[in-house]
Amino acid sequence: VKSLEEEAPLRKLDPSIVRPSKWANRHDASFLTADFQELKADIAAAGGNVQPIKVRPVAVLNGSTLPDEPAFELIFGHRRHRACVELGIPVLAAIEEASDVSLFEQMERENRGRKNLSAWEQGTMYRRALDDGLYSSLRRLAEGLGVDVSLVSKSVSLARLPDAVVAAFRSPLDIQFRWAAPLMEAMQKDPEGTLARAHAIAATRDDLGAATILSKLVGLAEPSPGRAAFQALTISKAGKVAARLTADAKGRAVVCFEPGALPESKRKALVKVIEDFLKGSS
Repeated sequence: VKSLEEEAPLRKLDPSIVRPSKWANRHDASFLTADFQELKADIAAAGGNVQPIKVRPVAVLNGSTLPDEPAFELIFGHRRHRACVELGIPVLAAIEEASDVSLFEQMERENRGRKNLSAWEQGTMYRRALDDGLYSSLRRLAEGLGVDVSLVSKSVSLARLPDAVVAAFRSPLDIQFRWAAPLMEAMQKDPEGTLARAHAIAATRDDLGAATILSKLVGLAEPSPGRAAFQALTISKAGKVAARLTADAKGRAVVCFEPGALPESKRKALVKVIEDFLKGSS
């Protein structure tokens, strides 16, 4: 496998002439983490980024780069570039001509190989690619990147949530992939109620954890008048959670099984157990 140095020429660039890609996938909150500060400290100690970033030349007009525009666009290495910007030092970069699709796929794969993006950041990146027409469908995007189409679908669902729902969390980085389904279901079944809860949470959340915020958003923490609060229960098998018993916004009991926990051969048996249980409680 060729190194980056062998694939493209390296130059030390003024980071101010390098602009983020329009598909940049890092939320501002990701540059406030301890992990980013550690990366920045490592780059400062080394006198620069040892691992190069990759850029492409910005499109030119009338044979020359626009004077008020950065001369290069990032393909990948947004965190290293940001660290050099904040440190005020040159950034080591590999320079390569790249199409929009090539830029997007290189950026996505490099990020997956280094520090995983949050679910919301991943979804925002995929959503922009779809909105800009880089790919004709979720499936085409998944095939181009070599990722599971269900992961792309969940990610994009999170990125298409209303701003108010995202703002209910302390940071978009807190939103998890597995929350896509309950959040989208809440928006489909009760959009006005979900948005009202989101605004209320954002104004009063204090030190609420992300999981608690999710429960409030989808209505699990706010039972209907006259109905007792439903205590979520977990069902374990061999020391691992196999299922969860919760309730929806109307107080209806919901059992969610983990993948593989309920084989087809046992579903009819489960129905019989529930029928017998309900007969005994009548």
